[in-house]
Amino acid sequence: MPSSAGPSIDTITEGGRVTQVGEGQEADESAPPLMTFGAPTAGEVLAERYELVEHINNDSAGRLVWRGVDVILRRPVAVVLRYPGGDSATEMLQAAVAASRVIHPNLVGVYDAIDEAERAYVVREWVDGQSLRDLATEGPLDPARATAIGNAVASALAAVHATGMVHGNVHPGTVMISDEGRVVLADARTDGADSQENDIRAVGGILYFALTGYWPHAEAPLHGATAGHGRAAIPDAVRDASGGIAAPRQVRAGVPAYLDDLTMDLLDAEIAPPSSDVLAAELARLDVPAEEEHYLDNSGPLRFAADTEEEPSPLAAAGGRKVAVGIAGLLAVALVGLLIGISALGGDDEKPQGNAGAAPTSSAPADDATPAATTVRKLTVAGVRIIDPDSKNRSEVDGADKVIDGDEDNGWETETYRDRPNFGNLKKGMGVWLDLGEPHTVKSVQAVLSATGASAQLLTGSANPPPSSSGDKQLVASYKTRIGQPFEDHDGTTMTFNGFNADTKYQYLLFWITELPPAEGGFKLGVQEITVQGS
Repeated sequence: MPSSAGPSIDTITEGGRVTQVGEGQEADESAPPLMTFGAPTAGEVLAERYELVEHINNDSAGRLVWRGVDVILRRPVAVVLRYPGGDSATEMLQAAVAASRVIHPNLVGVYDAIDEAERAYVVREWVDGQSLRDLATEGPLDPARATAIGNAVASALAAVHATGMVHGNVHPGTVMISDEGRVVLADARTDGADSQENDIRAVGGILYFALTGYWPHAEAPLHGATAGHGRAAIPDAVRDASGGIAAPRQVRAGVPAYLDDLTMDLLDAEIAPPSSDVLAAELARLDVPAEEEHYLDNSGPLRFAADTEEEPSPLAAAGGRKVAVGIAGLLAVALVGLLIGISALGGDDEKPQGNAGAAPTSSAPADDATPAATTVRKLTVAGVRIIDPDSKNRSEVDGADKVIDGDEDNGWETETYRDRPNFGNLKKGMGVWLDLGEPHTVKSVQAVLSATGASAQLLTGSANPPPSSSGDKQLVASYKTRIGQPFEDHDGTTMTFNGFNADTKYQYLLFWITELPPAEGGFKLGVQEITVQGS
């Protein structure tokens, strides 16, 4: 594993709440003294844009962590400064640049990286919340919450891995849970000393830690995440005389067998792990309400189901866990064509939700151990229109066909709104409504936008009222089910929603815009192209 030197986002306590503040592990008593010559002061504006508000801490690598404000977009940011800049800051800046290329709701957003020679600084998303490490001090998490966190981490890794990069630093201290419940993976490393396989096995460690409060990787520490590292200490897993770890169900009661098996399979070095996108898809399938967990007992987890007449999961194979062939090879047939919505340079996106306007798909025959792979393709959009329920003159509803014409240089756009990004406080929002012609299984929905800084969500429903102000009001009132990965916080020009329920079909989709990005004279957004992938 990589050494603990270099960028590492961590957390500190502020006002009784843990706040993710900087790209550096917390300083402890052994941290080197910080050189304060030329240190910034509150109120200083960096790069004519980032105002420093409050000095939060100094990390163990000698960097200053500040809470700041982007005075242009009026949003809170974290600013991590290093003295001096130049060669000494190269690793920090390279890590920031690499991280900024992968935009995903479960990855911390990196906004800027600037080298001014005498100092260098990285500007990134400010996240209020707790790390998983701190959250688990209150006791192990319930299985449903542990699964949801594992799903979010695996989804973030799938986005990173799709670019060919490695995260290399997945542990309970770099998994953040915001006050709103959003799970964010922080501190991707770029030194190339790790592997995607280790990233995936670390998800097993995250599940194990969430379920038990213990970390199973003491013999292969993840950047100071184990016992003996000051305030970053995490209890080691319970082990037998030979050093083998106890399964979660042996540590605490109430862990479902399918989740116990999946966790232990991911931690077993003798079993080849799946790819991160396949793992994310399986955790999304297992991420169900507690009252629906009974169906998982029959469908099996991402592992090796014993010979049975019951229907296997999309990721099941034959044989016991210790004598099975690798997960990855067995899963390729079942999930060929699975798409993870990410963009290496532009934007990308949580839980499978919603049945409105949908019809459940039929199950595979019980005796079919390896269901045929479903071909994923670009779906034809049978109808598209602009939804504008709060406008009387409807001057912005023309040009909807430009959103699906295949030309990203030719799109539909809003008018310019003054004063506020929420349509000048005149509208609750506007949207692009899509009719797929008939119910389809949806894998991803991608919206290419004209600028960064927009906020939107993807909704579904069953209503198809006539195109009018009253019809639009009726449609918006009935489309309450959010689907795909929620993408309220977004800093790219491409929004990608994924993580859809594979057992649900959708015909009507609503790309609902709630905030516009800054533009000359106010706020404005163009939707250049929307594509839907599915079967």
